[in-house]
Formats: sequence, C-alpha cells, structure tokens
Amino acid sequence: MTVPAITRSGGREKNPLKPHLKKQWVSPPDANAGFVAGMEDVLEVYHRPHDAACPVVCVDETSKQLIAETRVPIAAKPGHPARHDDEYERNGTANLFMIFAPPEGWRHVKVTDRHAAEARRLVERFEWHYTPKHGSWLDLAESELSVLSSQCLDRRIPDKQTLIEQVDAWHDSRNNNRTKADWQFTTADARVKLNRVYPAI
Repeated sequence: MTVPAITRSGGREKNPLKPHLKKQWVSPPDANAGFVAGMEDVLEVYHRPHDAACPVVCVDETSKQLIAETRVPIAAKPGHPARHDDEYERNGTANLFMIFAPPEGWRHVKVTDRHAAEARRLVERFEWHYTPKHGSWLDLAESELSVLSSQCLDRRIPDKQTLIEQVDAWHDSRNNNRTKADWQFTTADARVKLNRVYPAI
C-alpha cells in the first residue's frame, strides 16, 4: 500500500494557479480484470453489515524522518509565521503503523523502529483483503495517515519519544470525538463511474 504525497508551502502573493501545491496519484488501468476483482472485493467488505465481534479494520504504514532543531526557532507573532533555521540535525526515521476501524471511529498508531514488524505479528489474526495495484485510494487507513500527516507530522519532530507523544495525543483526540469515515462508494457506483476499468465482454 502506498501513501499519497501532498506537499504545500506558503507565500505572500496569491497565485491563482498555485504551482506550490502538488497532488500525486496513479489512475487505475483501463479494462483490467485484476484491478476490478480487487476493487470489488474491498468494496464488498466495506458494505458488510456491522459486526462488533468481527470488525472491519484497515491497516497501512508510513515513515517519519526525525529532525531536531540546531537553533531555537523564532516564535510566530501577528503578521509573521514561526521561522525555523535551514540547518537541522537528522535523528533517523521511525515507522508508523496505522490500524483504523472506520465504522467505530477508532484508530491506533504504533510507532516502531522496524518496517512491517506489527503487520507480521498480526498476520494470523485477520482475514486479509488487499487493495489492488493503483487502488490504494480504497484503503481508509491511508486516508487517516494523510490526516495524521497534515495535522500532526507536518513539522520537525526531534526523536521517537516526542513522536509517540504527539501521535498518541492525535489519535486520542480523534477517538474521543469518534471521528468516523462515512464510505459511500459502492460496487454499483464503480460500475458506472469507473466503467473504463471494466473489461469489455
């Protein structure tokens, strides 16, 4: 599973074209039976009746570069944003493993040193359904990671312990608010709106 990259930066002059904003995505392939099968499988899972004993959960992971300030930043004040020196110190990377239960509005993010360690531990406990290649938009855990990135990770975080504290505060807040994902897209919608990805019979 991949994570979409959306970058942004500020400026004083407005530009209607906004060249500083970038969105990256991969379009699904035309007339591809494998993609259709994987997509419809995931859509079917999302529309199963709710079962508290067997909840639907989405998983994904990303990494965060740990960066420490080498000079004290200048705090923001009216009319001036906070300013950080270009110089910084790299402190390695940490892996973030997201588990998200969309209907319940519950998520947990575990910060680890190694890539995919948590996934290996959980592999026997789940009925796995994989998003197809070019279909990572179907993974609601990826959407949650995007929110995490914009609300919590879009700044310099110096070390793993600080990252854990920041991430815990973020998911506790969203869990307390029971922030859910209201997935509406169905297989019937896909067969109309994504007609080009279905092979001709």
